[in-house]
Amino acid sequence: MTGTEALVRAVATLRGAGIDDPARDARRLLAHVLGVAAGRLTLVLPDLINDVEAERFDALIARRAAREPVSHLTGIRSFYGRDFRVSAAVLDPRPETETLIEQALAADFSSILDLGTGSGCILLTLLAERPDAQGTGTDLSPDALAVAQDNAARLGLDTRATWRQGAWFNAVPSDATFDLVVSNPPYIALNEMPDLAPELAFEPRMALTDGADGLDAYRAIAAEAVPHLTPQGRLIVEIGPTQGPAVADLFRAAGLDSVMVHTDLDYRDRVVSGVNLPRTDP
Repeated sequence: MTGTEALVRAVATLRGAGIDDPARDARRLLAHVLGVAAGRLTLVLPDLINDVEAERFDALIARRAAREPVSHLTGIRSFYGRDFRVSAAVLDPRPETETLIEQALAADFSSILDLGTGSGCILLTLLAERPDAQGTGTDLSPDALAVAQDNAARLGLDTRATWRQGAWFNAVPSDATFDLVVSNPPYIALNEMPDLAPELAFEPRMALTDGADGLDAYRAIAAEAVPHLTPQGRLIVEIGPTQGPAVADLFRAAGLDSVMVHTDLDYRDRVVSGVNLPRTDP
């Protein structure tokens, strides 16, 4: 069959499975199988595809119909203009997280700590955008750290990034300080989990929810942040759209100043930031 015929059949299968944009996903998967850029797929659609390509494409379409994310099928997710390897061991990079990147890049820094780094997309993006910076990424999952290390090597950033296994600040020396601490921690409350999209069942549960009210990670991070920040150092975290006031209060209670809640492109609360201003005795 031709690429066009395979695509038409695949779109019908995905539409029947309730996929939101079946044509987009089918095109991305066919481009992946044929080894062409998605933007060039139209040029090769009239060509015949061989049996191996057809079988591989059908298998991927079946997995997508079962709601496995496209990124897991291709192994790649784009973020802030770069491609990152992803797997079931890490949370998929999402466009909303680019709000955190923009806030981080709004001021200078030379040292970064990324807590719960996952794929490494936040840390590695910031290192790529600031060629003189050095960074550390931590994660409780060794499998996630392996993905992050691979992404660092793929992007040529492995000499500027170090990786530590552990929970939050427990993974770094007690006297380590950073100009910038960032995190996209698990913030979905346990009672919200049943309402999530089926695709999220393929992502690591520990990266999605704390198993409680969605604020446990922020409590842990805020409580230990100030000793790990340089003077004028910043703490910036991604949040769920209803968590701005609560996380901002945690930042203030921890002694951070200039605490702000920032919205994403859809005008939803998405990021909270605070600054470690040095105290002066009266």
